[in-house]
Amino acid sequence: MASHGTVKAVNALTARWAATLPHDGTVFAAAGVWPLLGLLADGAAGPARQELSDALGIPAAGAATAARDVLSTLGATRGLAAALGLWTRGTLPLEPAWLDRLPADVHGRLTGDPDSDQSRLDAWAAACTQGQIEAMPVTVDEDTLLVLAGALTLRTDWIRPFTPGAMAAETGPWRGMDLAALHRTTSLPHRVGVADTTAGPLTELRIIGTQGIDVHLYLGPPEATAGQVLTAAVDALHHRRAMVPGSQLPYGAPGPGLSVSRVPSVDGEPALHVSTVPFTVKAHHDLLNHPDLFGLRTATDASRGHFPGISAKPLAVQAAAQTMTATFGARGFRSAAVTAFGAVAGGIPRHPFRAREVSVRFDRPFGFLALHSASRLVLNAGWVTSPDTLKEDF
Repeated sequence: MASHGTVKAVNALTARWAATLPHDGTVFAAAGVWPLLGLLADGAAGPARQELSDALGIPAAGAATAARDVLSTLGATRGLAAALGLWTRGTLPLEPAWLDRLPADVHGRLTGDPDSDQSRLDAWAAACTQGQIEAMPVTVDEDTLLVLAGALTLRTDWIRPFTPGAMAAETGPWRGMDLAALHRTTSLPHRVGVADTTAGPLTELRIIGTQGIDVHLYLGPPEATAGQVLTAAVDALHHRRAMVPGSQLPYGAPGPGLSVSRVPSVDGEPALHVSTVPFTVKAHHDLLNHPDLFGLRTATDASRGHFPGISAKPLAVQAAAQTMTATFGARGFRSAAVTAFGAVAGGIPRHPFRAREVSVRFDRPFGFLALHSASRLVLNAGWVTSPDTLKEDF
């Protein structure tokens, strides 16, 4: 099981990555990158080792152990599947000590035929993600000596499904769109909350999954960027006392997308009304566009080698990328990521009571985090700008 310190380190990479995001819809999985960086750091030396350690947020000496712990946590969780793959050319000698620290049966061979090798690696990506990712995010060429890759898939079903419907946004960028919507009413207003963050007031909705995997939706002020909202969201995971639950929020509009009122009630039970949108987000990330974020600036200098702990033959990072997809629907959430490094509720009731009623609407761009509920490890994060719209046969 990954330690609390390791979880915080992975989540810190999520927050730093989020800060670099554009305004477009996207999804990413730092939990898919971090273990691979850890394995690279374990075999690195010199400035590359220090840069990778800084990106990881832990000493390089413990990086391989921490990487295995993260992979073990992911693989032991229902609804999650994690796979690791290593392929090398026969001409590349590997250090036995480094190879021994990898899980068993992950090492394959590159033939040197780029088309054949690419086809096999693409097939691995598709098989490990049940076809959600059809190709490896990096391209194999004649110079590729090593490919280190990880696949992460997630599937969780909601304990209480949503009801499909429609929704109209009165303001914002989705105004005028025929939005498909998901609606749900519960008696658990504490599932929503508001935190005062550096990005302004942040509304959080927690949606509980059946496999110990939850999805949180986040709505910030209209002017807040994707990076600001998601960075604040990750911070809020580790500072829960700052989150005021819906059962304690003041009446009125205490946060983005929220309204709290006191209404006539049959039984006096509180209610939480949720309206959001279904969505599918896909993204491809070239990690070398942000080499300092991932500790890869020196490691890509091909004028010399940086990984003597991996091979006596000089190695430099040739490519690093992640491809990902995530879908949020009425019954659950699923996502898949492949990361690779190349080296190289009728009638008219009586209302004798009054009760708290909380309503939350996600009808403009918002962020989300999918996380392992027990450890609070963020599995993937994203920003929704293109929600699903109503089909003509709805």
